[in-house]
Amino acid sequence: MLHSLVAELNSNRNSDGDQLNVNGNNWNDNNHGYAFGMALASKIPFMKTYKDLYPKIYDLKNLILAFKKARKGKTKKLYVIEFENNLRKNLFDLHKELKNQTYQPRPLETFILRDPKTRKISKSDFRDRIIHHAIINILEPIFEPLFIYDSCANRKNKGNLFALKKFYQFLRKISENGKTKGIFNKNQVKGYCLKADIKHYFQSVNHEILVKIIEQKITDENVICLIKKILENREIGGGGEQLCEMNLRDKSTKQGYGLKQLKINHFINPIKGMPLGNLTSQFFANVYLNELDYFIKHKLKAKYYIRYVDDFVILHKSKSQLERWKEEINSFLKDNLKLELHPDKSRIISLSKPIDFVGFRNFYHNKLLRKRNIRRMFFKIEKYKNGDMPEEKILKSFQGWNAYAKWANSYKIRKNAVQKIYKL
Repeated sequence: MLHSLVAELNSNRNSDGDQLNVNGNNWNDNNHGYAFGMALASKIPFMKTYKDLYPKIYDLKNLILAFKKARKGKTKKLYVIEFENNLRKNLFDLHKELKNQTYQPRPLETFILRDPKTRKISKSDFRDRIIHHAIINILEPIFEPLFIYDSCANRKNKGNLFALKKFYQFLRKISENGKTKGIFNKNQVKGYCLKADIKHYFQSVNHEILVKIIEQKITDENVICLIKKILENREIGGGGEQLCEMNLRDKSTKQGYGLKQLKINHFINPIKGMPLGNLTSQFFANVYLNELDYFIKHKLKAKYYIRYVDDFVILHKSKSQLERWKEEINSFLKDNLKLELHPDKSRIISLSKPIDFVGFRNFYHNKLLRKRNIRRMFFKIEKYKNGDMPEEKILKSFQGWNAYAKWANSYKIRKNAVQKIYKL
C-alpha cells in the first residue's frame, strides 16, 4: 500500500482526491464572518466538537499530502533530496512514531538574520514540517468556518492584498467617498481609523490559553498532546543560544531571579511563545486571535474591522468611539489572552492622513510602499552588487518584491531597482 501511495507523488492529483478539503473555506457556514465562533462557544450547547482525529493525522495518505506541501518550492534543497532518497522508510517511520505516540520533534534551528533589521529566525527540521502540514490538513477545515470573513492572514483566497482592498472599501464607506457638505471643502476626507498592533505577539501567546481554545473544538487527547509537543519545542544552534543567553541574563538582572532558574523555566517548562517560522504558529495565531475577532465584531459591534496577523484596523466616523473601543480591546486582551496593545504603534489617525497597514502607507487617493520595505530591497541589491548574493537569488527576490510593489505608486522606485540590478 505504501509503495503505491509513494508512487502517486509523481502524479498530478492528490492520492485522496482532495477529500481532506485542505484550506477549504466554507462560505455558507461562515456567513461572511457573522457565524458564532469559539468566543461564544459556552453559550451554544449544540456546538460540534471533534474526536478520533489522531488516526487521520498519521494516515499515510495524509502524510504524503503533507510531504508534498512541505517540499513545495524547496525541491532543490539538500535536506529535501536526502529525505526523498529514502522516502518510503522516512514516511513510514513518521507514521509509526505518530501511531505509537513516540514522536518527538527535533530542536529548532535558530539563526540571526540581518535583512537589514536584526531578527531571530527559528525553523523546524524538515520531517517536523511534514508533521505540521499533516496536523493543519486535519484541523484547518474544522476551524476555518469559525474565522470571521475579514481575518486575512494565512488563509486561502485571502492575504495582504485582500486586506488592502477591504481597507479601501471601508474607507470610502466611512468617508462617504470623501464628500462632505457644509462649510468644508466638498472633497474633504472625514472619519478616523484605529490602527493597532499587539505587542510582541508571537513571543507572548500563552500555551495554556491556546490549548483551552483548541479544546473547545478538539476533544481528542492524542491530538492535544501532539500540539503541546510542538508548542513546547525549543531551539538550538546558529546564534540562537547566545541570543537567548543574553536575553535571559538581562531578565535575571532586571527581575532579580537566578540565571539558572530562568533557563530551567525557559527550556524545561516553557509556557508561552511560538516560533515565527512554523506553519502551525501561523495557524494557531489565527485560532488565538479569533477570540479577539469575535469580541470586536459581536461584543463591540464594530462593523469596519480588518485583521492581518497581529495588526488590525477599525474605521469609524467618531474618534471618541474609537478611543472607547481601544480601551475595551486592551482590557479584553489583558484579561482573556494575556496580551496587550503596543503603546507606540496603536493610535487613532484621521483618514485624511496616511494609514500604515499591510506593507503600504495608505493615503485616500494613492498608496506608497513603506520606507523600510524599499530599504530592504535595495539592501539586497547592494549585497548582490558586492558579490554576497547569487544572481539567481536576487532575481527571485526582486520578482516577488516587484509583484507586491506594483500595487503602490512605485514606478520610479521599481525602475531604479531594475537599473541597479542590471547596471543600466
